[in-house]
Order: sequence, then C-alpha cells, then structure tokens
Amino acid sequence: MYKLRGHHLLCLLGYRGMGYSAEYIENMTHLHHILRTKPDTIIHLVDGPDHLCKKYPNSGKYHCQDIHIYKRDELILEKLALHEGQKVQWKEIEESIRNYVNPSDISYMCETCSWRSYGVCEEGIHDIHQGKGLRKVK
Repeated sequence: MYKLRGHHLLCLLGYRGMGYSAEYIENMTHLHHILRTKPDTIIHLVDGPDHLCKKYPNSGKYHCQDIHIYKRDELILEKLALHEGQKVQWKEIEESIRNYVNPSDISYMCETCSWRSYGVCEEGIHDIHQGKGLRKVK
C-alpha cells in the first residue's frame, strides 16, 4: 500500500520521467511502474506529505507543506469524489478520473503548477479516458 496525496494522483498521469532530483525520479518511476503494471495496488489517500514527498530534494523551500498544495489536494480529491483517509485500488482512481475529470480541468485545478506547461497531465487524462492507463516511462 502506498500513501498518496490528492494532487499526486494527477501528477502520476503526466509523469514522463522528469523530476526534481535523481532520487525523486527513481522513486516516482518505481511507483509509476507498480501502478501501471499492478492496478490493484491499494492507495491510502492522505492529507499532507506522502510516499512521493519523502524523496523531494532537501534544498530550498519544501513545497510539500505549502498551504496552496493542501488546497490543490483538497480540490482534486473533491473533483474525484474521493476523500482523505480512504483506501482504494489504483484502478478505482483511474475510474474516478474517467468519470469526473476532463483534460481541460488541469487549467484550474493545477493552475500554479510549474509542470503544467508541458501539457502531459492533459495527455494522461486523455489516455485514462481511452482506457490506456498510465503511459510507460522510457
């Protein structure tokens, strides 16, 4: 079981092997691969730092505790009809994305995200809508 916060559910859709540090990328790639190949994996939805935050580089401002990130988490969980404390399979999260999220929702849900300009999260949502699941990271 992996602990994930709300916004990371969408970050995983757009993940293409880029990140904040080599250690962060290795951690994210590992989790991404597990979820892509084992969609029955249980995710415990948490409020605050999670499995991915553990490897956020210890340099500069630690954005994982920023109030804006908490608000983004809350907005995304609400949009997905999920809630903090819930334990769900990754495939159920993908189903919620199919049912409740459109690619254009990224523009307001993740408005201040520095990764948004790449457009990969919208592509990831589109892939989920088509039943493709997570893209393989090269």
